[in-house]
Amino acid sequence: MRVVRIAVAQINTTVGDIEGNCESVRRYARRAREEGAEVVVFPELAVSGYPPEDLLFKPSFARACERSLVSLAHDLGDLWAIVGTVELADDLYNAAAVLGSGRVQQTYHKRYLPTYGVFDEDRYFRPGAACPLYVFDGARIGVTICEDMWYPGGPAQWQAAAGADILINISASPFHAGKGRVRERMLATRAADYSAWVVYCNLVGGQDELVFDGRSLVIHPNGNVVAHGA
Repeated sequence: MRVVRIAVAQINTTVGDIEGNCESVRRYARRAREEGAEVVVFPELAVSGYPPEDLLFKPSFARACERSLVSLAHDLGDLWAIVGTVELADDLYNAAAVLGSGRVQQTYHKRYLPTYGVFDEDRYFRPGAACPLYVFDGARIGVTICEDMWYPGGPAQWQAAAGADILINISASPFHAGKGRVRERMLATRAADYSAWVVYCNLVGGQDELVFDGRSLVIHPNGNVVAHGA
């Protein structure tokens, strides 16, 4: 596998502000390009903001996310990006869109939808069924969303077994005391168990009673953390 330069953009989004969120993606994508990145990664549901809750019952909201995503892909041009969004297809999905060459190349649908604590995702979304690999200039990349990585034997393992060199996880993981250490240990274990690089991008900022703490990570296949976000 050749070296791929990946930027991790742990941005602060606003629920419902689709255009404002997309402008943040554009701004950080420009910075990533200036710093020599070939791929830039954004958090879970970056386009809609997290958690969008009952806005998701409005089909017009999902369609607005999709239109903005198409415009975003055009504006990013040859810079590849992985962006969390809402996708309305046969049902509604929590999705990670792979943008490149000026268009939406493909989308991954979150498989594990949390329903504990502050989460109520299966109220809104259908779980995904596929675990594709994306090939970027010779590098095999698996993409998952938040909860998908917390389960051993889940989508990331299947992608690693299919030959993934890099496992990218986009997330909106809220803070509580000690959560950062638990999360880091879990991700380091996944990297070592699957013998793959793990690139983890978490949301940052506040939304109502939730605080998102960032702490994005890049982890070597041996389980050592090589980059740590604030």
